Amino acid sequence: MDRKLALQELADQAGIGELVFPTGVDVSLKLLQQLDDPDCHVDQAVQLVKGAPLLAARIVAVANSAAYSRSGQAVTDLRTAISRIGLRTTRTLTMAITTQQMAGQSASPEIAKLTRQLWEHTAHVAALAQTIARRITHQDPETAFFAGIVHEIAGFYLISRAAGNPALLSGDPADWTEESEPRIARAILTRIGTPQAVTDSLDNLWEGLLSLPPVTLGDTLLLANELAPVASPLYQDQPPRAPDMAPVIDALVDDAMLSSILEESASEVASLVDALRF
Repeated sequence: MDRKLALQELADQAGIGELVFPTGVDVSLKLLQQLDDPDCHVDQAVQLVKGAPLLAARIVAVANSAAYSRSGQAVTDLRTAISRIGLRTTRTLTMAITTQQMAGQSASPEIAKLTRQLWEHTAHVAALAQTIARRITHQDPETAFFAGIVHEIAGFYLISRAAGNPALLSGDPADWTEESEPRIARAILTRIGTPQAVTDSLDNLWEGLLSLPPVTLGDTLLLANELAPVASPLYQDQPPRAPDMAPVIDALVDDAMLSSILEESASEVASLVDALRF
């Protein structure tokens, strides 16, 4: 079966709810659901997260990043870390673990490299989206952070399914990006109960229509995606991004140039990206 047909079949299955998740994803989704309970409080979240050591480590790392540690005082315990970043960010970091798990575990060095690059791209987009939302588009930073984390979720799912059908990762990238990626992503995001605002921002990303100056959550995600220094490996046959897109898409934002705002935020973004590395 060629790639186009294989992708169509995968998207058709996703469209009717036939999603096959790798081991561990269902457990993470259950944790997400528990953290999303309106009655969940910090002490309960601490107990839930204690059962997920990798997540606990990421929460402490993010709490100590420049984006969240305004005082510069380091935290070492989970309760203080969750109190600092809040339950919404805790849920987003749980989603980050879940997103990575979507790729599954592969013995192939090529697949492992692909997964690492896709996560590196995701981490940059998420960190940039949070900063752009706070300083440029004036959108909710935590929603933008979540949107950045999930914007390639279909790509991680694709990687896991390619273990049984290598044709899914070969051929023209457009076969993936133009139809299959949006269909599969929407199916997964519906399954996990993603807020409509996030899904709408991904629609903007797939359409590729950026307003200047950027103002919406969709603009936020598009801009972060364009500025990410690491490109998605699933777009490997497309022209590479310039090392710095800011001069190309610069605009006046609140009496300051976009490139200047991003330069001022560079260390904060780098600190958050580093904390998101698993």
